[in-house]
Amino acid sequence: MSCLLGIDSGLTVTKAVVFDEAGAPLAVARRRLPQIISGPRHVERDMNELWRAAAEAIAEAVSGCGRPASDIAGVAATAHGDGLYMLDRDRQPLGYGILSLDSRAGEIAARWQTDGTAGKALSRTGQTPHASAPSSLLAWIREREPERFARIGHVLACKDWLRLCLTGSLGTDLTEASTSFTAVYSQTYAPDILPIFGLEALGDALPPAMRPDEVVGAVTAQAARSTGLLAGTPVVAGLHDVTASALGIGGYGEGVVAIVAGTYSINETVSAVPHIDARWFCRSGLRPGEWNNMSISPASAANYDWFLDTLCGSERAAAETGGHSIHAIVGPEIEAALARPSTLLFHPYLFGSPHGPTASAGFLGLRGWHGRGDMLRAVIEGIAFNHRVHVDALREGFAPREARLTGGISRNPAFAQVFADVLAMPLTVTETEEAAAWGAALCAGAGVGLFASPRHDPRDLATLGRTYRPDPERSAAMDKRYRLHCDIADRFAEVWPSIEALAEGGER
Repeated sequence: MSCLLGIDSGLTVTKAVVFDEAGAPLAVARRRLPQIISGPRHVERDMNELWRAAAEAIAEAVSGCGRPASDIAGVAATAHGDGLYMLDRDRQPLGYGILSLDSRAGEIAARWQTDGTAGKALSRTGQTPHASAPSSLLAWIREREPERFARIGHVLACKDWLRLCLTGSLGTDLTEASTSFTAVYSQTYAPDILPIFGLEALGDALPPAMRPDEVVGAVTAQAARSTGLLAGTPVVAGLHDVTASALGIGGYGEGVVAIVAGTYSINETVSAVPHIDARWFCRSGLRPGEWNNMSISPASAANYDWFLDTLCGSERAAAETGGHSIHAIVGPEIEAALARPSTLLFHPYLFGSPHGPTASAGFLGLRGWHGRGDMLRAVIEGIAFNHRVHVDALREGFAPREARLTGGISRNPAFAQVFADVLAMPLTVTETEEAAAWGAALCAGAGVGLFASPRHDPRDLATLGRTYRPDPERSAAMDKRYRLHCDIADRFAEVWPSIEALAEGGER
């Protein structure tokens, strides 16, 4: 039986996972790569260090899987989407890679909202440019670093850089190409799109785009020495990690909304026709004629992790030293809080929001008798409410009937039930530990002929999933809290800029 290698490079950790042909993980290796924050709103990483970390993780997974490298039939990478990884004309990194958490181009994205650029981009590309979109970042570099801009030879995404290091071949895939520069209807590059952003000088820098499951090269001898893979092993184009995650949990398809509760609130559903709306990105799916509609904001489970790290840090460290989990300690407190009435609400905008760059996080309704469990309940509910903002938008456009949930907090049944009650929709959590890596591996398997297509998951998904159904009484109570959550956000729209201005030493 053959094996497949899926590589998943996130915002902090790069993973390599070897799966058998039936989808069971045989070995997982991880490498944490530090973010480089050289100034406010700059979030970057060293591209050569990224490849080194990925190669080390691959080598560990290959050596630990219990199978010879010759059994690995195909390789695919997925990684965080958007952001920017630039090469010069000699195919060398042109500075650090820019992560999707970077917001240096926020002012440019805001300016485009008022000068007509965003509207043109939406009608041609199916999406409004945001702070970490390749279009916005390239415009920032053109304005602030013109000498660097003039040296750009190739514009890539994170996983495309890993593909180049593995195979020596330059290119991207449909899902990644559609983050800024492809026409929404034709799903191909069009000559009038780069000029929308003032980037017509980069006409030769955009990489050719293939289907995610197309074989685009083979592991080179040099990459084989670094990774333990067999030289000549086929490598497919790979895909954006948002799409990979949906694919990996069986949530890629029409009628289903796939939800990833991680650093970002990711909510996506597939359609057979493009439907353009400023509330979601209408991007290319796995093949021409499919569109993946993504409603996203950086406001999800990272809020929960922040609370535990910042306000329970010493207790968390002590628990981990003793071989325990802080989640097991706070879990009963949260469940007890869910069983009693509460005035406490939380807006999960620590790292961003769907309400613009000035929106910030905050507790409201906090009283002296509230404890940690009540606050964490509010955080979990606030995260679910923010996902509902996006899911409700997708429901208006596409009417999905069910949801699939993945992300660390999905493993807690109480949290999954909160999502089901908040969304008022059946919600399934699929037991897939490395969903994005498996989504990449499915593309590799399809590319080398093991599967009919990436959507032909060999696993019995019915036995892997647990479905949570909304409780009518709890769902009605959550709906009341959700509407108050939204009302408060609307009322705060005028206040958030003044709060943000305090950091500048004055009010506006």
